[in-house]
Amino acid sequence: MNSPILVWMLYLNREVTTEEYDKCYELVHNTVPHAKNFVSNPSSGESLRQIIAQMMPLLMMRHRRIPRARWRDHSTHNGKHWIEQMLDHVNPEHHLRSMIGYHLAWENSLIGMVMVQGKQREVVNIGLGVKQVAVEPRDATVPTYVESLSHKLTDLEMSFLSPSLGDEVVLRRLCILLALKSAYIKAIGQPIGFDWSRLEFNISEETCSGDGQPLTGWEFRLYKAHLGVQRRGILVEESYQCVTAHFRGTPDSKFVWQDNNKDLESWVQFINIDQMTNVIPKLTD
Repeated sequence: MNSPILVWMLYLNREVTTEEYDKCYELVHNTVPHAKNFVSNPSSGESLRQIIAQMMPLLMMRHRRIPRARWRDHSTHNGKHWIEQMLDHVNPEHHLRSMIGYHLAWENSLIGMVMVQGKQREVVNIGLGVKQVAVEPRDATVPTYVESLSHKLTDLEMSFLSPSLGDEVVLRRLCILLALKSAYIKAIGQPIGFDWSRLEFNISEETCSGDGQPLTGWEFRLYKAHLGVQRRGILVEESYQCVTAHFRGTPDSKFVWQDNNKDLESWVQFINIDQMTNVIPKLTD
């Protein structure tokens, strides 16, 4: 199970107009069957992120030059999506290995899609965690923010967040832990109400467990995204911690820290909202 992982990250580098929102909504409503029940709400940032995320598979398949009529989006009983390509003159074995598992995630100005190709059972257990490196609400202190999220952490994880380390280190570590947990939870298709404290990530030893039992066979890739976005005419800098989780079936779990931009560029691609809206007419083909 050594299929390469690819990630596309779209950042909302500027405000989206109501006209652009309506075009995106219409596209998703007409071309994405599982999004038929989405309610149009141009004033909602969450609605915009949700709709843009559903456009990512359309853009990805367009990039692969596969017409919309030649692929189907399926999902498992717990909501894990994969794409089946309906190609002519393909032998059965190649068809079985042509499934594309994907997961969508978003937070604030960043929307991501992680994907991997292979057999269906090999590609559905994939997830993406995105966590903005910032406190919420914005005027909260770091210790207060950590305390508000302590129910998602174990005692061991809380020990990594000692205030003596300083706000910057503590916030970064907290976001790493939350992004790791989010990626794993999404990869296995758990519902929103899942108890995050059942998972434990020992970052220093690069191990993880669930309900006290080692989690083996997983690959976690960790990387950062630094954005410059226009908000009401002002350039604002934002940082995000991102994690992909993919079950590869190996004897142990592996943590890959991607701090080198050149290495990151080989599997993570960043695009902005203009690059998406400019191709809307082509995404229905």
